[in-house]
Amino acid sequence: MELRPLTGTDISLSVLGFGASSIGQEFRQVDLNDALKCVHAALDGGVNYIDTAAYYGRGMSEVLLGRILPNLPRDSYFLSTKLGRYAPQHFDFSAKRVAESIDISLERMRIECIDMVFCHDIEFVDMRQIVDETLPALRKQVDAGKVRYIGVSGYPMKMFKYILDNAEIDVILTYNHYTLQNDMALELLPICKEREVGIINAAPFSARLLSDSELPPWHKATPHVRQVAKQAAEHCRARGSDIAKVALQYSVAHPGFASCVTGSASPDRVNQWLQWLDEPMDQTLVAEVKQILAPIHNWVYCEGRPENNDTSE
Repeated sequence: MELRPLTGTDISLSVLGFGASSIGQEFRQVDLNDALKCVHAALDGGVNYIDTAAYYGRGMSEVLLGRILPNLPRDSYFLSTKLGRYAPQHFDFSAKRVAESIDISLERMRIECIDMVFCHDIEFVDMRQIVDETLPALRKQVDAGKVRYIGVSGYPMKMFKYILDNAEIDVILTYNHYTLQNDMALELLPICKEREVGIINAAPFSARLLSDSELPPWHKATPHVRQVAKQAAEHCRARGSDIAKVALQYSVAHPGFASCVTGSASPDRVNQWLQWLDEPMDQTLVAEVKQILAPIHNWVYCEGRPENNDTSE
């Protein structure tokens, strides 16, 4: 699998990263053996990057990774986790919790150092705390040898730009913003390049919007957005393809992002993604799908505090 350098670091990531939220039963009950097989399927297929969070499964994702990681050569993978969000509406970005969270994550995953740690979904809190307290506390964890690189993750572009203007970070993790439907993350690429900040993309399927799967109850897509996305999926089926395949290939292809993270608790699904990445992308179909999705291009929803968002629904 192709590797790409993560700007500003000594890390090169596989273009596909494994997102470990699903194995922590974040979205549904899963077979634990299948969950563990998913990680092995990804690694056996050339993936060298795993992303998780203390929030995923309220610790379960990290615990399950702790069943696998100690048995792997430490130089065979790169790992990121997140802190600050611990339940749907429970956020704690205090310096004290930063130190505690790092130690707990290390213990759960049974490792000695985490390659990247992100402040998780910071749009839900006051940006000034992230800049003045959380990131300096995380930098101390780097100095202590427990973390290599630090950054932020979340949804709106506005909060990323604020952090880039007001803090020293190493990496950004953005989701739902470089897909067939939304390419707003392209705004960040020149800024990150200038400031030598790495950038990772996540969620190429936009939480199933760009797939044939039923949308989860919490998805914020409006009826109009759902209808347009359904038309795009139907067009792909009519052309003998799958919109999820087109979406994955498209999001992975952009060289400006070091990796594209997505996850599943089904090893068959992981193997399917790996197979899709070995196949050429149908540029004509991509253009047709983007034309269908044009009425909802860069549609976004409000996540977190309104003042941290680009727009509202």
